[in-house]
Amino acid sequence: MTQLYSRLRDWFTRNIQVRLTFYFLLILLPLVVISLFAIERSRDILYQQAEQRTAVALASTMEYIDLALQNVEELSAVIAADPSIIERLNANGAYLPPAAIVDFSAILKQLSNLKAVNRFSSQISLYHQASHMLISTSFGGRKIQSEPAQAWLLELARSGGTGVRYMLPDTAVSGDTTFGEMLGTDTLSLVRSMDLYNTERQFDLLMIPINRNSLQHVLRTLGPTANTRITLLNEQDDVIVTTDRSSETAAAPLAADEMEVAVHSEYSMWQLRLVQPKSELYEESDQLRLFTYTIIAISILLAIGIAWVVYSGIASPLTRLSRGMKQIGSGKLDIRLDNKRRDEFGVLLDAFNQMATDQKHLIEDHYEQQLRMKTTELKFLQSQINPHFLYNTLDSIYWMAKSYDSDEISEMVMNLSRFFRLSLNKGQEEFTLEESLVHLHYYIRIQQLRFMDNFTVTYEILEETKRIPILKLLLQPLVENAILHGMEGMESGGLLGIHSQMDDDSLQIAVTDNGPGIPPERLSYIRQELQRMERRSITSLSRDEEIAGDLFGLRNVYTRMRLYYGEGSGMIIDSATGSGTRVEIHIPLRRGEPVRAAAKTHNMEHNTEGESSDETDDR
Repeated sequence: MTQLYSRLRDWFTRNIQVRLTFYFLLILLPLVVISLFAIERSRDILYQQAEQRTAVALASTMEYIDLALQNVEELSAVIAADPSIIERLNANGAYLPPAAIVDFSAILKQLSNLKAVNRFSSQISLYHQASHMLISTSFGGRKIQSEPAQAWLLELARSGGTGVRYMLPDTAVSGDTTFGEMLGTDTLSLVRSMDLYNTERQFDLLMIPINRNSLQHVLRTLGPTANTRITLLNEQDDVIVTTDRSSETAAAPLAADEMEVAVHSEYSMWQLRLVQPKSELYEESDQLRLFTYTIIAISILLAIGIAWVVYSGIASPLTRLSRGMKQIGSGKLDIRLDNKRRDEFGVLLDAFNQMATDQKHLIEDHYEQQLRMKTTELKFLQSQINPHFLYNTLDSIYWMAKSYDSDEISEMVMNLSRFFRLSLNKGQEEFTLEESLVHLHYYIRIQQLRFMDNFTVTYEILEETKRIPILKLLLQPLVENAILHGMEGMESGGLLGIHSQMDDDSLQIAVTDNGPGIPPERLSYIRQELQRMERRSITSLSRDEEIAGDLFGLRNVYTRMRLYYGEGSGMIIDSATGSGTRVEIHIPLRRGEPVRAAAKTHNMEHNTEGESSDETDDR
């Protein structure tokens, strides 16, 4: 994730066209956000207003239904307390004589007249418990033969008291028979006992089914669309009537994309519920949203197009100029930018072409000259070593001639001649590390003879570093310092070590001794001088060395390294009083440098004149 973010940021910072497009889109962002917010807010307002209007309409309809129920209940109370109907029912028992038929016919005629004045009752039925006769304005009369049904009606009359209850048509009566099948109706029915004001009344029942078509007609007038579902539920959430033909027995579940509004009746405890698809509510607002999205899309395309036009007219010349600068930075000095413009960018492109031409001439005229000066300066620094070393060597030969026989003197002269012969080496600037150590050993052997072999030398050179070329005479000043300041004054037991190792990008060569070490104050001064030289520019190091009064060898090595190898080279000095001194130099590796794969430490100890002489003769 971090890498992806870094790439996007890099792409954004490097591409003007992307930034221009982003800024234009950023200008459009507030308008887009406000437009989308306005659309969503209008949808919310529309939804709230639709809910409020629907709730008002449902409440009004619910009041109308309550009034209808009150009329039906009042009608039931009139019938249940009618003395003539009660007298005829009580006058007949289990056996029905012909006179009972006349009574029941009179009752049926009276019920038909009462039904005609109330359009919310589909029929009126009476159950005579003594004879188990069911008389109805719908089918006349019939006897209930089923004993479970008779028992169920008896229990209903006993438990109902004088109150009103409503029975659903799918209420089970006996076996497979439902209450609706018994009455021949498919709607809700009002049920109550007859002879309301007589505590010793018989268990006769009055049943008045509610007119289903009348209720559905009332509900359909509320539906704003054909897909709207309106359902009337009782207090147990059983469906009384609904406009949804697919769910007449149970309320359909509410979907996520539907609006639901419900009102409750405090009189009947019933609930009137309306469910409407939100897509129908938002039909007009969705058209407005589509128009808004179209405008936003057109605005974005215009922003991208304008950004491209601006980029082509203004940013494109800058991009060409930037690419030209990168090519010059990579060394392509012959680059020229085509220019057909006559405006400010045309002047800028012409100036760039002129600058490229001047830059090429400048490098050809001055850079090569400075390079030659740097090479001459390097050779001059190398030549400074020879007189200094020659002076010390001749001085050693002088003192050896006084003290010893001619054998030692002849060996010193032989090693000295070989040392100078390899130093010249046909003008080459570099030796391999292995050749440099052979050359260096001639010098060390001279110093061993001078100090009467009071020290030995140990080489720990990795095999893979032997073929790496290094600047000639780079190690000699470091070894000279180690001998003169570390071994002088020691009668025996001196140890000089030369070590090499390498890491991924540099060769490390260390010169160590077991001498008395450098005092802390002197070591601090040496390190400060090296740090000061590190901060100086490469071109000023040679002049700095010329005016310096001390640290000649260290300054010489460090200056040559910086001039030849650049900023990647370095020098580290570690020393402790009584524990010796370690000087380590770091040489950056170049591409294509020959390196051997085997990393094997090779210890060399050249303590005899014969080994050194044979090696030199072979070369």
